[in-house]
Amino acid sequence: MSYDVIVIGAGPGGYVAAIRASQLGLKAAVIEKESLGGICLNWGCIPTKALLKSAQVFDYAKHAADYGVTLANPTADFGSMIKRSRGVADKMSKGVQFLMKKNKVDVIMGYGKIKAKGQVDVTGTDGKTTTYDARHIIIATGARARELPTLPIDGKKIIGYREALVLPTQPKKMIVVGSGAIGVEFAYFYNSIGTQVTIVEFMPNIVPVEDQDVSKELEKSFKKQGIEIMTNASVESVDTTGSGVKAKVKTANGEVILEADVVLSAVGVVANVENIGLESAGVKTEKGKIVVDEFGQTNVAGIYAIGDVAPGQALAHVASKEAIVCTENIAFNEKKSHHKPEPIDYGNIPGCTYCSPEVASVGMTEKAAKEAGYELKIGKFPFVASGKAAAAGNTEGFVKVIYDAKYGEWLGTHMIGMNVTDMIAETVLGRKLETTYKEVLNAIHPHPTLSEAVKEATAMAYGEATDI
Repeated sequence: MSYDVIVIGAGPGGYVAAIRASQLGLKAAVIEKESLGGICLNWGCIPTKALLKSAQVFDYAKHAADYGVTLANPTADFGSMIKRSRGVADKMSKGVQFLMKKNKVDVIMGYGKIKAKGQVDVTGTDGKTTTYDARHIIIATGARARELPTLPIDGKKIIGYREALVLPTQPKKMIVVGSGAIGVEFAYFYNSIGTQVTIVEFMPNIVPVEDQDVSKELEKSFKKQGIEIMTNASVESVDTTGSGVKAKVKTANGEVILEADVVLSAVGVVANVENIGLESAGVKTEKGKIVVDEFGQTNVAGIYAIGDVAPGQALAHVASKEAIVCTENIAFNEKKSHHKPEPIDYGNIPGCTYCSPEVASVGMTEKAAKEAGYELKIGKFPFVASGKAAAAGNTEGFVKVIYDAKYGEWLGTHMIGMNVTDMIAETVLGRKLETTYKEVLNAIHPHPTLSEAVKEATAMAYGEATDI
C-alpha cells in the first residue's frame, strides 16, 4: 500500500501525471471516484465535440443542395445524437483504462482524501476506508459547474453541462446563462437542431475573454443563425413552479421575463478543493484555488496540485502539461531523471471554442496589447477571400494577427471560422520559438488551405498583401 506517487483524480491532469510518473520509474497509483478520464473525457470536451459534430453533419445535410447533393427532408434524431455522444465518451474512457495497464499504473476506485503528509485515505463504494502511503501526493480533483445564488441547479429545469449532455428529450426553448466556451457550444448545438435558444450574458460581449472583433463576429453569426443574444444582462430570479421556467432578466432597458423549457447555467466552474484534506494537511488556498509554485508544489513539501484546482487556465491541455512538468520535476528531485522541466508559459496558452463558426486564440488581444504599451501592427484576413473557404462553402470569419511594431514580435492571433481550432497551433509554436512576422511571411503556406490566412493576415499587417 506504499507508492512513490499517488494522484487524486483521473482527469486529463491526473491520469497523465500517473502515467508520466510510472514512465520515469516511480511507482504510481491514481485514485478516481467516478470514471477514468474525468470530466473532460466523460462529461466535457469529448462528448460535447461528438454532439457538435452531429450538429455539423445535420447542418450539411440541410444545405446539401448547395453542394449539388439532393437529400429529402433530413431530420435530427436527438436521442441518437445523445447516444452517439455517450458511446464516444465511453470508448475514450476504456482507452484510458488500457493506458493505465500499459504503463503499470494502479487504479484505486474510491473517494480520495489526504489524511496527513504522505498518507491518503480512500473510501470505496462499500464505505470502507483504506490508507495508502506515498512520498508524493498530486491533487488533480478538477472542477464542477459554478452555481449562481439566483440560479440554483436542480438537474431538471435548471441544468449544468452534465445534464445538457443527456437530456431525455429535446427542449423547444432553452435559455443559456453565460457565453463562455460551454455556453456558446451548447447554444449552437441546440439551436442547430431546432431548439429556440436565448443567451444571457452579464458582460458587454459574448465570449468575453476573446478579442472584441471575434466576439462581435460570433454574435453577428449567432444572430443570423436565429439565436437571440442579450448582453449586459443578468438573471435575477427564476420561477420553476409551472411546466417550464420563467426567468426574470435585468437588462439596461429594464427587466424582462423569459420563458423556456429549461435553463442551462454556464457561468464557469469552481475548483473541487473542499473535503479533500487540505486543511488538515496545512495546504494553502487563495481565491478558491490551491497555491502552487511553477512546478505545482504547494506550501507543504510532497503535496502538489495541477489542473483546475491550480491557478492556471482551467483547460484540459493546461492540466496535461502541468502534469508533465510536475512529475518530471519530482523525478528530477528523486534523481530518476537528469532533465529538469521547463516551467509553463501561461501567456502562450491556446483557447478553443467549438461552436460554428469555431473560435481560437492565443496571446494578447488588441486591447491588452495596447494597455501593455505596445505600438501595434495588426492584420485581418477575411475567409471570404480564401479559395479553400469558398470551395468549402463556408466563408464566415477571419484571422487577426497582432505584432509589436518595434521588433516584429508575434503578440497574438485571434481566429473565427471553419476549422480554426486546428490552425492556432502555428501561432503557439511560432511564439514559443520567438518568431517575428518575417519568418511567418517567409514560411511557404500550402495553397489552397485555410492556414494561408495566417500568412495573408501577417502580410496585411505589413502592407504586403497580394490576395486582397
